[in-house]
Amino acid sequence: MKKLASVFAGLLLCASTTVFAAGLSDKGVEHVNTALEHAHAAVVHGKAGHAPILVEHAKLALNHTLSASLVAKGVPKTHIDAAADSLQKSIDEGELGHAPAATKAAEAGVEHLNASKQ
Repeated sequence: MKKLASVFAGLLLCASTTVFAAGLSDKGVEHVNTALEHAHAAVVHGKAGHAPILVEHAKLALNHTLSASLVAKGVPKTHIDAAADSLQKSIDEGELGHAPAATKAAEAGVEHLNASKQ
């Protein structure tokens, strides 16, 4: 009976470690870094009033953000998903020609992507 309890406790520990393990794989970090590069570029172009170019970079950032979300777990995934929402809003605003609002949304995306790496 003690052996069974020990085995069960070990399995429970393994399961909880898997469930609560948070972070990004190397591939996820690569996607986040690439997304950050494009999100920063979107912000720069947005501040210059170049909404169409902002949209191009925000779309590329969103693609990499979604790829990172597929391999992320825990708190980083929460920030990556929030970044994806912000980048989508940036794209939507940029397509309407609203560079200031699109820039603000892209900046929020950058903040969430940076937070996902901590």
